[in-house]
Amino acid sequence: MDAVVLREFGEPDVLKLESVADPVPDPGWVTVRVKAAALNWHDTLVRQGKYSSPLPHVLGADGAGVRTDTGEEVLVLPSLWWGDREAAPSARWEILGDHQKGTYAELVRVPEDCVAPKPRGLSWEQAAALPLVGLTTYRALFTRGRLRAGENLLVLGAGGGVATMAVMLASAVGANVTVTSSSAAKIAQAQELGATDGVLYTDPEWPQAARGLSPDGQGFDLVLDSVGTWEQSIAALRPGGRLVVLGASRSELASLDVRPFYFGQYELIGTTMGSPQDFAGLLTLLDTETVPPMPISAVFPLAEAAAAHKHLEQGTGFGKIVLSHD
Repeated sequence: MDAVVLREFGEPDVLKLESVADPVPDPGWVTVRVKAAALNWHDTLVRQGKYSSPLPHVLGADGAGVRTDTGEEVLVLPSLWWGDREAAPSARWEILGDHQKGTYAELVRVPEDCVAPKPRGLSWEQAAALPLVGLTTYRALFTRGRLRAGENLLVLGAGGGVATMAVMLASAVGANVTVTSSSAAKIAQAQELGATDGVLYTDPEWPQAARGLSPDGQGFDLVLDSVGTWEQSIAALRPGGRLVVLGASRSELASLDVRPFYFGQYELIGTTMGSPQDFAGLLTLLDTETVPPMPISAVFPLAEAAAAHKHLEQGTGFGKIVLSHD
C-alpha cells in the first residue's frame, strides 16, 4: 500500500510517500481502507518527535473509510485503550498515530472497538474531520465542562478545529457562544456557525472586552482554552466559572495568582481526547441536534502530506485540513 512515512523527525519535508507492506490485523483488530484522513496539530508534534514515536512511522489519528472485512463505511476512533474509568484514561491509553501506525496510508489497522458507523450525509472529507476534534470537544464541553443550555461560553482561537467544533456543538444545545481570534474575518466565520460575537486577542485588554460581551457583563460560565493562556482566561470568567484546558499551542507555562483564584470560586479542569462513551455521546448529539458538518479549509492528495503540514502550520485557514486518498 501507499503510505506517508516518517523516517526522521523534523520539518514537514521529512514526510515522504512510500510503498509499504499492508497491515495484518491481529484477533480483535480490523483493517480500514482509508478514504480520507484529517490533520491535527497533534500530528505536527508527532512529526517533531515530541511523542518518541518509533521510526519509521506513519502519522495520522483521524480517518474515515471502509472496513475491509464487512464493507461497512466507518469512522476511526483515535483514542486507543481508554480503559474502564470515565474520569481519566488508563496507563495504556494513547492516540492513534503516536506509536501505532496511523491514517496517512491506504490502510490502517485498529482495535475493533475503535470503529463506528459513518454518519449519514457526510462526505469522506467531512467524516474524516470529525473523530479527534469532535471527541475532544464533546468531552471538554459536556463531560468535563458540564455545559448546559443557556450558559455563556467563551471559546479561544476561532478558526482552529476545536474552537470551530465547540461553536457548533455549544450553539446546537442552546449555549451562548463568544469567541476570540486574531482575525475579524475568522470571528465573522464563527458567527456564521452560531457564535454571537467575538473579540480580537491581539488587544492586551481582550479579557475585559470579552466580559463586556457576556449577556450580563459579569463574564462567562465556561471558558474553553486550547492555547494555554490561563491567566487571561480566568480573567474572563464570572465568579464560580469553569476553565477547561485542553491545549498549549501558544504557551506551555502558566502563572496564577492563588488568592484571587480561590476567592473567585473558580474551577480549573484539564482534559484531552475522550472515551468510547464520549464518542457515543457525540454521535448521539449529532443525530438528535442540528449540527453543521465540520468546515474543510483545504484538501490535499495523500502524496502532498508535507504541503498539508506546511499549510496547517501557517494557521491561516478556517476549519480542517484533509488528505484525500482517492
